[in-house]
Amino acid sequence: MKAAWFEKFGTAEEVLLVGEYTTPEPKAGEVKIRIKASGVNPSDTKKRAGANPALLDNGSVIPHSDGSGVIEAVGIGVSEARIGERVWTYNAQYGRNEGTAAEFVCLPAEQAVVLPDNASFEAGAMMAIPAMTAHRAVFADGAVKDQIILVTGGAGRVGYYAIQWAKASGATVIATASSNASIAECERAGADLVVGHPSEAVNTIILDFTKGRKIDRVVEGDFGANLLPVLDILKTSGIIASYSSMTDMNPKIPFVRMMFMDITIRLVLVYAMPESAKQAAISDITTFLTKGALDNRIAATYTLDEIAKAHETIEAGNIYGTVLVTP
Repeated sequence: MKAAWFEKFGTAEEVLLVGEYTTPEPKAGEVKIRIKASGVNPSDTKKRAGANPALLDNGSVIPHSDGSGVIEAVGIGVSEARIGERVWTYNAQYGRNEGTAAEFVCLPAEQAVVLPDNASFEAGAMMAIPAMTAHRAVFADGAVKDQIILVTGGAGRVGYYAIQWAKASGATVIATASSNASIAECERAGADLVVGHPSEAVNTIILDFTKGRKIDRVVEGDFGANLLPVLDILKTSGIIASYSSMTDMNPKIPFVRMMFMDITIRLVLVYAMPESAKQAAISDITTFLTKGALDNRIAATYTLDEIAKAHETIEAGNIYGTVLVTP
């Protein structure tokens, strides 16, 4: 099969190879998927660059955990009725070496989720890391109906879905953005108010909008940078669900202040989500895709031969939506 892989860490142009690779066959409990679209995420580019030094201990790596396609074969224990199913994948390259940047991938059957007939393969390749992370961040601590949710970086891949999940569930959503284009994206997702990134001045705008009521939950895309100003507007017993802390990967926290606020800090990693959270996200994703109720953004599409450009596009930033690679 045709695939992309890397055998050492480095820049995309230096280390990503494209060519013929051994075609996998499904083991017991697995399905074999012909990939139609592979989603590229920042975690993929970081792993390629060397964020996990042990990643290459078992040989070369075909990158990307997100993807979509059609089941072409099944292993022992999997119903042959699944052959021909349109599916999307999650955790394809988590804890294993062969991801979705290839013509085929074999995965445990439960990691191939039925893609509704009306949903495109492109949409399917966006559902795992962006949509599932957002779902966990919004709903991990219960229903959000009638709550006020702050989504920082609302124009980002996760933030954009977080706005949609929260709005669809009856929350008032405030999003932060840093440019006119980002503001427009947050409004497109359904945010009730879009402001600049957390600061004393922005907090005044937020509290004016809420008539003094403090925030119930925060979906946080840059924990270290935003923590202190966010604490000023978070209610007692409020929740901060963070999936990233890019500006400061090891932030200091005002423990005593946070303890006396009785707040919950929830760190979200889609790979490590409990099974119950994965299934809850999958259920809602299926419902929303069937109804056509999710807005799924494509930032750029590249062929497998252009995978280095796809990684570079993610690393350059300043894009709205998912970068896709098609075999």
